This record gives sequence, C-alpha cells and structure tokens, in this order.
Amino acid sequence: MPELPDVTVYVERLSALTVGQELVGVRLKSPFLLRTFEPTLVSTFGKKVRDVRRVGKRIVFGLEGNLFLVIHLMIAGRFRWGKLGAAIPGKIGLASFDFANGSLLLTEASTKKRASLHVIGDPRALVDFQRGGIEVDSASLADFRAALVRENHTVKRALTDPRLFSGIGNSYSDEILHAARLSPVKRTAQMTDEEITRLYEGTKSTLARWTDILRKDVGDGFPEKVTAFREGMAVHGRYGKPCPDCGSPVQRIVYAENETNYCARCQTGGKLLADRALSRLLHEDWPRTLEELEELRK
Repeated sequence: MPELPDVTVYVERLSALTVGQELVGVRLKSPFLLRTFEPTLVSTFGKKVRDVRRVGKRIVFGLEGNLFLVIHLMIAGRFRWGKLGAAIPGKIGLASFDFANGSLLLTEASTKKRASLHVIGDPRALVDFQRGGIEVDSASLADFRAALVRENHTVKRALTDPRLFSGIGNSYSDEILHAARLSPVKRTAQMTDEEITRLYEGTKSTLARWTDILRKDVGDGFPEKVTAFREGMAVHGRYGKPCPDCGSPVQRIVYAENETNYCARCQTGGKLLADRALSRLLHEDWPRTLEELEELRK
C-alpha cells in the first residue's frame, strides 16, 4: 500500500499537473470503484482543480464549487499519467480522470478490488476520512508519546494504526523500527522515555529521508514505480539478506498477508522472534538466537 512518502510525492506531482486545470470528465471502467451517489460524479465535470491534498493515505482533489474527489488506493492501487484520452489498461484499469492537459489513469493489480472513489459536496465531510492519527512530521515529542501509549499494543501495530499515526504502513514501520533499534513486538506500555525518543526521531527521519529520495527520483516526471520494496531499504523485503549495519541476515515474522522484517542483532539483542507458522512446526526446536539458527542451518 502506498504510504506517507509515496502519497506525498503523488500529491506534489498531481498538484503540479492538475491545479488550475479543468476536469473534463471521468471514465469509469469498474463501477465498483465509486462508493457514493450524491453528489453525482457528473457534477464534477467541467470544474477546475483548486488543490490536491493528502488525508492519511487518501488523495483528495479539491474542485470548484466545494466538490471533492477522495481516492483511496488501498494495497494495489496506482496512478499513471498519460495523454488526454489515453486508453484505460485492460485487466487492471479502474478509471481515467481526464483533465484538459492529460489523463490520470487509476489501476489496481489485484483480483480483490479495494480501491475506492468518493465524491464529497461538503468540506466538513472530509473529517470522516481522517482516522485521527497524528501527523508525525509536525508532531511534538509529547504528542507522539501520547499517541503511542494511548493503547498497549506492540510498537509495530501502534505505528501502523491510522487512529494513532497517519500514513504509516507495513513497509516504513519496518524501516522506522530498524532505525530506532527497537523490537517490533516491544509493548508500548513497557517502553522507556529513551526508547520513545529514539522511536520519535527514527520515525521523523525515516519518513523525511524516504520522501526526499522518492521526490528526487521522480523529479519533474510522474511516480510510475510505486512499490513497498525499494532498493536501499534496510530490512523491509530483505529477508535472508545482510543487514546493512551489522551484516546479520534479516529475519521475518509472517502473519496473514503481511510480514515483519527485522534485524535480530540490531533490534532484539540477537533473539529470534517466533514465527507463528514455523513455531507450530518446530515446537521446542525453534532456534532462540542467531547462533542457534546458524547451528541449525549447518
């Protein structure tokens, strides 16, 4: 799922391309994309774009007449920019937003169509899309601490909870925890002030660093390769590969459709976190440390 750095760059480039431009029309290939009926989608046609903004992981086009298009890309949704009237891709195409200067194509490379489009006619209704999470880039340490310890969860779950923190998902939470040298299963209620400060600084620096990297990669173009796995990441998507800081193999915990990647030496004092599936398989033979893992592999 595109997270804060990716969505921020999307918003910046879409602002440059569409603000002041007229929305000529919207071509819907998948009727399930549109989740609202009033105001109608047709009512947005002919309106100029006033601004493009981020609300959590959603992208909002503000149009003339207090109309808003709210787009949630979910896990597999992506944007492409093409010439006006460009064909909507076959299997993965959902819609085309046709502006006077080009067409914004929305695709979703998944059999589960989860991306959504809402048409809103009252700016006050945008609050309904704000899950309540704080914006870390502008939050104070005190605000960050208050959000973090509001509920007693693992720190990984807390970072990815949109009610606590805005725009952070599975990918960047792995990178944040590696930067902060914290275990993903550390309970927030057990964190010291020093650990919370490390997490706060690691969150701000990681998100700012990757936003800057993506911004420079895109330049004056358009972000065509938005992915959860990027060259240069420390641990996310790098299971079995060496940690860039200590050289130990990156470990993982697999659950549902996601996995958490971490460095045992840098983040858990060398302790391996139990993977649910492998723990059921190996029982007491599950290795507890990197050393035991190396012996098992031998």
